[in-house]
Amino acid sequence: MAQTDYKFEGWMGLDPSAAEGKMVWQEFQPKEWEETDVDIKVTHCGICGSDIHTLRSGWRPTAYPCCVGHEIVGTAVRVGSKVSGGIQIGDRVGVGAQSESCLGRLGDCEECASGQENYCSKKVVGTYNSIHYDGSKSYGGYARYHRVPGHFAIKIPSATPSADAAPMLCGGATLYSPLKHNGCGPGKRVGIIGVGGLGHFGLLFAKAMGADKVVAISRKMGKKEDSLKMGADLYIATDDEPDWATVNARSLDLIVSTVSSTKMPFNDYLGLLKTGGSFVQVGLPEDGGLFAPVRSLMRRLKLQSSLVGSPNEIREMFQLVSEKGIRPWVQEIPMKDANKAIVDMEDGKARYRYVLVNE
Repeated sequence: MAQTDYKFEGWMGLDPSAAEGKMVWQEFQPKEWEETDVDIKVTHCGICGSDIHTLRSGWRPTAYPCCVGHEIVGTAVRVGSKVSGGIQIGDRVGVGAQSESCLGRLGDCEECASGQENYCSKKVVGTYNSIHYDGSKSYGGYARYHRVPGHFAIKIPSATPSADAAPMLCGGATLYSPLKHNGCGPGKRVGIIGVGGLGHFGLLFAKAMGADKVVAISRKMGKKEDSLKMGADLYIATDDEPDWATVNARSLDLIVSTVSSTKMPFNDYLGLLKTGGSFVQVGLPEDGGLFAPVRSLMRRLKLQSSLVGSPNEIREMFQLVSEKGIRPWVQEIPMKDANKAIVDMEDGKARYRYVLVNE
């Protein structure tokens, strides 16, 4: 018999000051229950940079009150009768950055039909600060419980600890997807810009996928030792090596950039690519767009974007994680200390992902 007498409560941002460590713990109303839904008792929730951008209304005005967190792992405590995928009460399940797509309910959608729900042509519903198809608000995983449409609930493989799985559901998938779609593997030389919560997944995955060469690119030398331990073959510190752009020109087939700033040396980064190479931007700046046409025109470079991962891509990622024994660098923090954790993360103290843990 499913338990249903629990309350949905969590850390709520009430205004932009929430990003300064001023979230408030309070009850919230989840979407109305449907037989396609799963309720999760949250045990772990990763802290993603998107959480902080949203709490402070960085990308766009946030619909307060807002409970963030879209790297959710916990136990299924209620499973609707129409949920497919074999999820049962008691299973360990996770939710990433997306909670819903049209799935063909609003007419033809090539993206949903082809397993690319993360690019749904009708409406992508974010796990928080979004509006479900029934008109209700979505609330995230800095909470005790979470309700999600079952199509976007992912069973967590037994080999992957919950604290490891949580940040993979968004951060990991965000790097796995562009690496996969650009053929990362033997014969490819891959650069990852930004050695942080996102970028460290790029190093781990590119190495596990068999890239010939993995290059970590950061501003300072401080993360060199960590990067080499994660699998990088070469480390480039752009602030500390004056000739880095010349020395490493045309040396890479693929670059994935996790940097969320328009102030990066974009043209110099493009100079690292060989003719026909690909540059994928996954970091989303708050202060405008990124564009560098001259470099790309000169050498038939491909500029791409990439958005999280579809449910099937997340499952593929976990299969790779299980096969290769990939372990992200995480630090577990009690859920009660979430306010301090988001401030510390914004200050760059995470090495490399914080994961909130419910007691």
